[in-house]
Amino acid sequence: MKMVVAVVQSKDAGTLVDKLVARRYRVTRITTSGGFLRESNATLLIGVEDELVNDVVAIIRATCQTRNRYISPLPPMTEPGGDIYVPNPIEVQMGGATIFVVNVDQYLRM
Repeated sequence: MKMVVAVVQSKDAGTLVDKLVARRYRVTRITTSGGFLRESNATLLIGVEDELVNDVVAIIRATCQTRNRYISPLPPMTEPGGDIYVPNPIEVQMGGATIFVVNVDQYLRM
């Protein structure tokens, strides 16, 4: 038995949960937020038999897309003399999924 923990972008989470449930996987969705971009995301907990891990990962891979976004690395700053410095935005890649597959010693469903 394995626990698949997938951190996905909120934009993809609803569709991903629907696809997993349609394939009869049990999913728990927890709303979370990222530390770097401070964006809303979702952490999904999926308990599966060992032989089904690749199928779950394939569904996640097909559903969760990476996206490019421009962010400002620093807030605008006022320099001595009153000049305002606005840093140039940088392009970052976001989305996709971060997946952890963890061994489960015991699985109980009540």
